[in-house]
Parts: sequence; C-alpha cells; structure tokens
Amino acid sequence: MSAERSDLLVIGGGLVGLATAWQIHQRLPGRSIRLLEKEGGPAAHQSGHNSGVLHSGIYYKPGSLKAENCREGKLAMQAFCDEHGIDYEVCGKVIVATEERELTALDNIHQRGQANGVRCERIGPEQLREIEPHVAGIAALHVPEAGIADYKAVARKLVSLLQDAGHTIQFETQVQELQADAEGARVRTNRGEFHARQVVACAGLYSDRIARRAGIDPGAKIVPFRGEYFEIVEERKHLCRNLIYPVPDPAFPFLGVHYTRMIDGSVECGPNAVLAFRREGYKRSSIHLGELAESLSWPGFLRLAAKHWKTGCGEMWRSFSKSAFTRSLQKLIPEIRKEDLHAAPAGVRAQALQRDGSMVDDFLVLENDWGLHVCNAPSPAATSCLNIGKLIAERITPRFA
Repeated sequence: MSAERSDLLVIGGGLVGLATAWQIHQRLPGRSIRLLEKEGGPAAHQSGHNSGVLHSGIYYKPGSLKAENCREGKLAMQAFCDEHGIDYEVCGKVIVATEERELTALDNIHQRGQANGVRCERIGPEQLREIEPHVAGIAALHVPEAGIADYKAVARKLVSLLQDAGHTIQFETQVQELQADAEGARVRTNRGEFHARQVVACAGLYSDRIARRAGIDPGAKIVPFRGEYFEIVEERKHLCRNLIYPVPDPAFPFLGVHYTRMIDGSVECGPNAVLAFRREGYKRSSIHLGELAESLSWPGFLRLAAKHWKTGCGEMWRSFSKSAFTRSLQKLIPEIRKEDLHAAPAGVRAQALQRDGSMVDDFLVLENDWGLHVCNAPSPAATSCLNIGKLIAERITPRFA
C-alpha cells in the first residue's frame, strides 16, 4: 500500500496546530493539508484545559514574541469569534497587591503593560472595591481589555473550516517516526505512513520528542506541571465578578492562584503548580514511571527544584490540603471559605526547561529543511494562536515557491 501524500502535514490538533493549518490555507489555498492528532478530537490537552482567559499582554517582556503575538493575536481572536459567532467577553481584570512589598513588582508590571501598548491603570483600594467589591488589596492594576473566550469552540470551528476547505483532519493518529525522503518528509504513524513536502509540528507536551525524532535538538526538555483548580459553588459566585490576579512573584515562573470567571458563568480559582508524574498527568494518581524518571533525571529540573524548593513545597502542600489552598485564596478574597469550593478539572503545562535550569519563557520555533517545530508555546498561546499560525505560515510559504 503506497503512503498518502499531501503538500503540508501538521502534527497536533490543539489551537496552535489548527490555527497554523488555517493560516497556511489562507496563504496557500491551492495546497493540500493533512493534520494528524493522536487523540479522538481537537483541543484534548493544553488547549482544552486552560483557564479560558483572553490575555492582554501586560506581563511579557516588551519586544518578545509573547508580547507581540499576544497583542496582535488577541485582536485576531476577537475578530475570529465575531465572524463565527463564538462566545467571548472583554470583561477586564485586576492585578492586586495585598502587601507593601508587592508594590514595586506591581509598578514594574504597569510599566511593562504601558510599553506593550496595554490599556492599564494603577488604582487604589476604593476603586478596586468598585470593580471587585469582595477583594482586599492596598493597590491594583485595572486592565479593562482582558477577557474570556470559549477556546474549545474556537478549536471546533477551525476543524470545520479546514474540512470545508477540503483538507484532511485525522484523529487517533499518533506519530511514531519522522525522517527526510526524496520529496520532503516521511511520517510513520499507528495508522500508516504519510508523505509531505513540509511538516509543521505543534505537539505541545511532546514537542521536544517530536523535534528530536526529526533530528532537531531543542536544547530543552518538556517537564509537565499540573495546575489544580477549584470551582466556587453557585451561591458564592458573586464574590468574583470577573478576573482577579495576585501580583506574581518575579522569581517564580507561574502567576499564582487567581480567580477566573469562565465563559459559561462558572468561577474557577487556582492553579497551584506541581510536577505532574506523566506528561498528560491530570490526576495525582496518573503516573508513567518512564516519563517521571525522565523529568526527575533532567539536570534542568534538578536545578530549578534546588532554586525554588521552598515555593515548590508550598505548591505541593496546597495540592494535598484544601485548607492551605483556601488560605491562599483568602489573601485576595477574605470571605472565601473551604466549603465554597469543589474540585474542578486540572490542566498540565508543558514547560520547556533548559539544562541549566532556566525556563524557555518565550515562543520557540526551530526548523530544518523539511519542516518547522513549535518547541515551546507557553501561555498566552491560546490567545495568540492565530497570530502564531500567521507567523509560521509566513515562514513556510517560501518553501512552496
């Protein structure tokens, strides 16, 4: 049986993979595209387990790919949702300082936001209570252009648009091997072989492995961190109107536990950040010994753990203690009680760690003669996906000249 051929093969059916395929179709409408996804549907992992926030770009280093893609990607996402009738809302957020020692970091975020063109305002306790009456803070940043969106609906729409354009979306198809051939690339999967002139890999939690199978060394390893959430019970949802964030610790790579009103009206709070015992380990009981050993033996993780062991212990304690998790939440909303919370689905973040323990904090796209690999796509990848796809499409278009 001869292998099926296409001009372009995309690996990964999350938001970045789907948006990339769609943007390449826009630029090269006559080229055939095949997208392979190992799960039974789109957005099965990071894209379908994120907080649903439409990020403004306030946190990111000016001039970075994250900052630039977030600003342009947010506008593109809003336009896409408007065009296709997908729910989203620009509801605003507050970043709240609860202690004097956080004020310098709050000012730094304010400066970054202004440098990135984000509309944001430093406010005092009185204005904060007008926006979020139940929040305790000594100062805050109000970011009115932040929002929420239905990213699962975005993924489903991208699938239907690609299929309507005549392209092939193939689920339950896991990539096992990639190599060059005379006409581009050969990709072996559990459902046969496929040939393509070019390959774009957007493999999320397995992006480093796919890159290495293609002969590319990303210089980092994906270490999975599970983010655990609680949902506020119906009768106490009024405690949070929209999006409430703490001032993040600049020495720690995560944003801290926060409150998020979801597009369906529910309110989630979290996440903490603990090492997942497998790359797709959404529960504490989900363990893959080989993947766990891979994380624990990676020098970059060992160095990160040594540097942040105290914070890491606090994150682990919150994972096992609902009371400890509640106390973290009470720093922002003192009225919240343990009985107001019930467990919500967790997410897993694909964190690329370099050997020296530093995190790959920006988008990372590497390439060879027959393909491009998105080796790191941290938050705000969902917000930015259409613009990330556009940039990849711009890179790959000349290869079809």
